[in-house]
Amino acid sequence: MTREPAPGEKPLYWVGSSLKDAGRFPTDVQRTVGFALSAAQFGGKHASAKSWKGEGPGVLEVVKEHDGDTYRAIYTVRFANAVYVLHVFQKKSPHASQHGNPTSRWSRSA
Repeated sequence: MTREPAPGEKPLYWVGSSLKDAGRFPTDVQRTVGFALSAAQFGGKHASAKSWKGEGPGVLEVVKEHDGDTYRAIYTVRFANAVYVLHVFQKKSPHASQHGNPTSRWSRSA
């Protein structure tokens, strides 16, 4: 079901699998990303949105930590009439990826 946009609201477009991938995020991470995208749709910038390094102005990243993992959403506001979500992903921490790995240097017996 699609709703009518509010006055001044830019449409939001999800590129590739970004919408499906964001749906796998924990609820509080989804909320943070959603608030940031909503702010962008109305021409604002959420407090957790930062310029994405190397891409210049208009490409932003929202980073949210949750249970030792980092979740990221990359989006662009470079276009006057729309916001595009380019990529969302989860980056596991190095500590979390070593946990439970019998060959990690932390779990080897001396």
